Amino acid sequence: MARPKASGRAFRAMITDLWLAVRTGKASLGRQAFFPVGAYKQVKAIADPAADWRTRLWDDYVVDVHAAHALLGRHAKSARLLRVLVLPAADDSWIGPGACYNSVGYWHVANSRVVYRLGGQVRSFGIASLISWRGVWYVVHFGGVVRPAVGMVDEPTTGPGTPGPQGGC
Repeated sequence: MARPKASGRAFRAMITDLWLAVRTGKASLGRQAFFPVGAYKQVKAIADPAADWRTRLWDDYVVDVHAAHALLGRHAKSARLLRVLVLPAADDSWIGPGACYNSVGYWHVANSRVVYRLGGQVRSFGIASLISWRGVWYVVHFGGVVRPAVGMVDEPTTGPGTPGPQGGC
């Protein structure tokens, strides 16, 4: 039940890896930012969680990283990460065992914002869902939890946007 922080070395490392994946369009470079398969196998009370992780979560992450990279366009390498906005700790949610097909609980925060500068303009897009493992935040749904498109970017906008509202598993 260690409550993760949206600051500090572990959080910065996760965001750095995610940003590297987006800037390059290579999801594998952001693998350390993504919820680990070993943890997912322990969290989910479903048949073959490793297959679900691989064929649903990871595959969605890969196409979402490609979509975010495409959003940055031909000047992706000049885009500069400014910060990531996360709802305050008081607004995150504990998802207990039994909810959302879980065998153990975790902390969850929805709709964080990646804020960056590109071509002199501040822009942002969302991270649909972060969940914790051993007190560290990881991306579990990048472009969206509900998938109306293959490869999606969560609410891109000019300016920093606003994190939240909370919701989901």
